[in-house]
Amino acid sequence: MSKPHVMIVEDDHEIRSSLVDLLDAAGWTASAFPRAEDALKQLDDLQPAVVLSDIQMPGMGGLALLDTIPGDGPPIVLISAHGDIPMAVDAMSRGAYSFVEKPFEPRRLLTILSHAADQYQMKAANERLKDRLVSVAGLNRILLGQSAAMQGLRDTIMDFSDTGLPVLIKGETGTGKELVARALHNLGPRAEQNFLALNASLLTAETLAKSVHPADGGTLFLDEVGACPVDVQAMFLRLIEHKELPAEDGSILSLDIRILSATNENVDEAVAAGTLRSDLLFRLNPFTISIPPLRERKDDILLLATHFLDTAAQTYEIATPEITAQDVKALLAHDWPGNVRELRSVADRRTHAARRGLGSFAEAISPLVDQDDVPDTLREAVASFERELIGKAIQSHQGRMDAVAEALGIGRRTLNEKIVKLGLNKDAFL
Repeated sequence: MSKPHVMIVEDDHEIRSSLVDLLDAAGWTASAFPRAEDALKQLDDLQPAVVLSDIQMPGMGGLALLDTIPGDGPPIVLISAHGDIPMAVDAMSRGAYSFVEKPFEPRRLLTILSHAADQYQMKAANERLKDRLVSVAGLNRILLGQSAAMQGLRDTIMDFSDTGLPVLIKGETGTGKELVARALHNLGPRAEQNFLALNASLLTAETLAKSVHPADGGTLFLDEVGACPVDVQAMFLRLIEHKELPAEDGSILSLDIRILSATNENVDEAVAAGTLRSDLLFRLNPFTISIPPLRERKDDILLLATHFLDTAAQTYEIATPEITAQDVKALLAHDWPGNVRELRSVADRRTHAARRGLGSFAEAISPLVDQDDVPDTLREAVASFERELIGKAIQSHQGRMDAVAEALGIGRRTLNEKIVKLGLNKDAFL
């Protein structure tokens, strides 16, 4: 295994060449520069584990270089002539790791560089561990739950986040598939790059490259992958295998994207039905995460309900409503077909009613029979009824608007007009 990277800054050509030869022979990777100004320009790209610099050089010298490199940057080992030793000692008090007097003894120099690099890499590893622990704490806040299923889910996310490979996320509507995808992105090596979420059913072959280009270098979350058009599926195969897509002008666009996909349907049945290519599925699911539905982790329901009540109460600037014994009974008896998203909406309705001293979780779960929260006018009552009915239909038919209109017994155009008039957000029910 090769040694870490060393950046050499030395204006003397012969000394610079001998240092490169010495480090190469010892298995190190070395980059050499005659001027400190040039080395600084490459510091971020090369990310050396240690910098080896002469003190006296034309232009920027070793001390100025020491003052310029950030304190959390790589350690600096200085090369000093005999007359520069007082200067080198002063430099160490200002943060230099060590200094080596010319002419240097090769073995001693390699030992110093090795210790400096080890110290820097250990510090970096500790920082990564600290960041990872912070991320785990954040993951606990985002993916709430104390059940064994949720603990296992969080562990799996941590395991898969660093792989860089595609992950297929399975789960019912409202279980939090995009939250899982964002966690995988935020915990992985692409965290500083873009995270782009797209609905696969809305993509076209003509605009695919333009649609996914913002995710270059980062992560693409492909929702409803089973509904992806077949011609677009072929293009995703090309993107995964060759990291390229044809652009609208006929050129070839090179893209480096990690693909995370999600589905709430049975992918094996989709393959059997011919709506999902088996070769694409094979490449999308080297790793699979299954999110348990809320009804299978009832131990988490009260925790989630309390959290959502607290959040809603802060929004409405009221005291958090108390959860009564009857509330617990209602919460645990419900099947939660909309999963965590439904529970969040129920908690919001419960808190909204509490602003007037009304409501219970049973009424919030079944708002259509809420007798204590009837609108004041017939028009408001009709609008409330339509809003709830359309919302339930959107949820039941997973956002397929033709099926929603058919189930409600109205035309698609009428449905669209009502959605606009009532101020409904389709995504809020999915």
